[in-house]
Amino acid sequence: MNPQEVIPPLYICFPFVVLLVCIAIMPLAVPRFWEKNRNKAIIAAIVSAPVFIFILFSSPAALWQTIAEYVSFIVLLGSLFVISGGILVTGDLRATPLVTTTFLLIGAVIANFIGTTGASMVLIRPLLQTIRERKQIAHIPVFFIFIVSNIGGSLTPLGDPPLYLGFLRGVPFTWTFRLFPMWGVAIAALLILFYLVESYSCRKETQADLLRDRVSVTPIGVVGTVNFVFLLGVLLTVFLQTPTPYREVLMVFMTLLSLKFTKQEIRVQNKFTFYPITEVAILFAGIFVTMVPLLIFLRMKGAALGILQPWQFFWWTGGLSSFLDNAPTYLTFASLAEGVTRSLPDSGIPIVPGIGVRADLLRAISCGAVFMGANTYIGNGPNFMVKSIAEEQGFTVPHFFGYMVYSGVILIPLFIVLTFLFFV
Repeated sequence: MNPQEVIPPLYICFPFVVLLVCIAIMPLAVPRFWEKNRNKAIIAAIVSAPVFIFILFSSPAALWQTIAEYVSFIVLLGSLFVISGGILVTGDLRATPLVTTTFLLIGAVIANFIGTTGASMVLIRPLLQTIRERKQIAHIPVFFIFIVSNIGGSLTPLGDPPLYLGFLRGVPFTWTFRLFPMWGVAIAALLILFYLVESYSCRKETQADLLRDRVSVTPIGVVGTVNFVFLLGVLLTVFLQTPTPYREVLMVFMTLLSLKFTKQEIRVQNKFTFYPITEVAILFAGIFVTMVPLLIFLRMKGAALGILQPWQFFWWTGGLSSFLDNAPTYLTFASLAEGVTRSLPDSGIPIVPGIGVRADLLRAISCGAVFMGANTYIGNGPNFMVKSIAEEQGFTVPHFFGYMVYSGVILIPLFIVLTFLFFV
């Protein structure tokens, strides 16, 4: 704890809650107003301004640290977003259960290197092209969101925003490799279930649709492969723990190279725009500012809240990540775990170096934030992106509450099993 930090009053933590509620509710209540990034910026500025002024005078060091972390966070997301947007996968394979399951397995792996957003952008369009001739496909985008847009990106700080924020706070890059047992069980269970559902769905397809699927096969092709070099450059800057600001400068350089050497028609075919990353930059500017007093409060008084066990951290982090953004939720509970770790007697459980949190608590927080971001469309950024792309291409996908039926029936039992296997 910084000796200059003082316990902030609870009322100054309220704007953080207000902003997250706006992010969760306004897309549903006033979609036309909320779709404009200018309006998001106005709301974020109004809500965060009182906190910015308060922290500027009460804990300026914490504010400047947060601004530095925000810049690093946005530069990484922006570089992965722009570079992956220059990779176009074309072709149309036979939509057999083995092929569609392989798509999801590949996505679960590459999400750890190009992020869940990057993997979703690269794979969702060729997957939709592959299944276009079939009718029984409502479950496919749902499982894609479960596996590629969320749970798959659990093994590196590049995989999902919460883990990168942990890396910026001091978690070693390779520490997230320890989430492999949880990742392996979850991914294996979902892929097996998906294959079974796919096999059943294929048997319900008409012979005419299956014939159209067979005759429309074209080989898979990848265009814009130079961007894999730039993605590797971004990966190395993080893996080698290049110090700030050189890390961010190198990421920006890789992004500029991608824009320079990728043909514009590739991004046009990918329907690439800067709208999503602009939206993330605007909203997270407000989130990063408003969460500062809450993080200080939890770090100093967290143990008094009674959340002490790994299973509690898993479900509290995951429950809030289902409806709020999982990145600030991760930081909030990591700060709470820091306070709990400091207050509890030494139990012999290892402490994660660099962040001062018990390893069992951080595992639970990491899995809760990344895994349960899949519970709703608003739990993680790529979720709505996949839904929008599928709808834009004429596919019928479950509505908000229909999607939650899928997650309630499939994911919640899986998370209960994971709780008893790893967090009790």
